[in-house]
Amino acid sequence: MKKFALMGVGGYIAPRHIEAINNTGNDLVAALDKNDSVGILDRYFMKTRFFTEFERFDRHLEKLRRNGTPVDYVSICSPNYLHDAHCRFAMRIEADAICEKPLVLNPWNIDALQELESEHQKKINTILQLRLHPNIIELKNKIDNASGDHIYDIDLTYITSRGPWYQTSWKGDVSKSGGVANNIGIHFFDMLLWIFGGVKTNAVHRFDTTRAAGYLELKKARVRWYLSLEKEDLPHDAQQKGQPTYRSITIDGREIEFSGGFTDLHTRSYEEILAGRGFGLAEVRPSIQLVSDIRNSDISTSKADGHPYLKKGS
Repeated sequence: MKKFALMGVGGYIAPRHIEAINNTGNDLVAALDKNDSVGILDRYFMKTRFFTEFERFDRHLEKLRRNGTPVDYVSICSPNYLHDAHCRFAMRIEADAICEKPLVLNPWNIDALQELESEHQKKINTILQLRLHPNIIELKNKIDNASGDHIYDIDLTYITSRGPWYQTSWKGDVSKSGGVANNIGIHFFDMLLWIFGGVKTNAVHRFDTTRAAGYLELKKARVRWYLSLEKEDLPHDAQQKGQPTYRSITIDGREIEFSGGFTDLHTRSYEEILAGRGFGLAEVRPSIQLVSDIRNSDISTSKADGHPYLKKGS
């Protein structure tokens, strides 16, 4: 049984990590969040020590380390802009890290984390759960085994409607979240780069607080992508059914279905990490570089390769 500490236990994604720790037969010994609405802990771990101040959390884990009962892993579910600092904290207390997406906001942060990994002989793992989705794995195998030099035409559309709270929270601050492309798009960009290869061309057609869109040429694909937080961008059928989210990827006009199968992917991620097969800094670097480039790119005036939703979201 491994010992875990969790940072950001009051956040949206933390319950999936709590479940994964429980499902893999391990123990959550300490948790941190500035908010104290964390009753979910009682559903899984009645003895978890909970802290609302980092200093006391830090002192407790350091005491455990000095008493010969250190935590093995620090799971990081804090806001995006704190991930880098919290990964560094995990290294300092001699624990491996398991960090939610995006691992960091800037590619140069990865260089410093690599130095800390080497210095402390610990590993920083990141959650890239789409790489574990059966349908995505099947697609990658199909692309890898395809003959010839075919270039695939891909449309990526992801709309997940959010209310006014989003812009008031840290997620609405680009300096803290990295913006829409980072906060809701990072998994999809990682998946596309993993399957279709590195970036040759990157054009950004739109980037604001609620929408982002652009065009990518990858080694094996041409990608038109559109990301949105606006309910009005949802297809008519989704709006009629009251569905808040629409997710679609078409490859050469054919829809790729991966809506289901998400429920256990964090547990699968933890199983892989515990077996020594977690996704590390090298795996996550290409997608972090891409979203950083998107965030810092000038808006292209040419929309010749623009996503069809660009007109809808204008």
